[in-house]
Amino acid sequence: MLWVKALHLIAMVCWFAGIFYLPRLFVYHAACEDQPGRDRFKIMERKLYRGITTPSMVATVIFGVWLISYNTAGYLSQGWLHAKLSLIVLLIIYHFYCGHLVRVFRDDRNTRSHVFYRWFNEIPVFILVAVIILATVRPF
Repeated sequence: MLWVKALHLIAMVCWFAGIFYLPRLFVYHAACEDQPGRDRFKIMERKLYRGITTPSMVATVIFGVWLISYNTAGYLSQGWLHAKLSLIVLLIIYHFYCGHLVRVFRDDRNTRSHVFYRWFNEIPVFILVAVIILATVRPF
């Protein structure tokens, strides 16, 4: 079980690294004014999303489900886990919305400013803080 927990945490750290960096790329991409720079950001965004962030999300979910499977009834009876899983669902939605934005930038259809993406970039920070508190403190 400890190996599964370690793999879950490693995958989660990798997922969040991508989830934090990808919107930062959107900030720079939205502010970029030259075509070679925009083309470079398109490549970076695609590789980060498809090569690191999405596989890490899948691994995080797989190892998380595996951990819950060790004591399904016990875990699912605890309120903190329901709150954590709700936040994970929101993070997965955020993740797929980032994928949508990768395609928007790829197709040169972005209409939002770098300021929007600066604020958008903060959302996963709040989710991470709440998930860590829920998983370690287990307040309810």
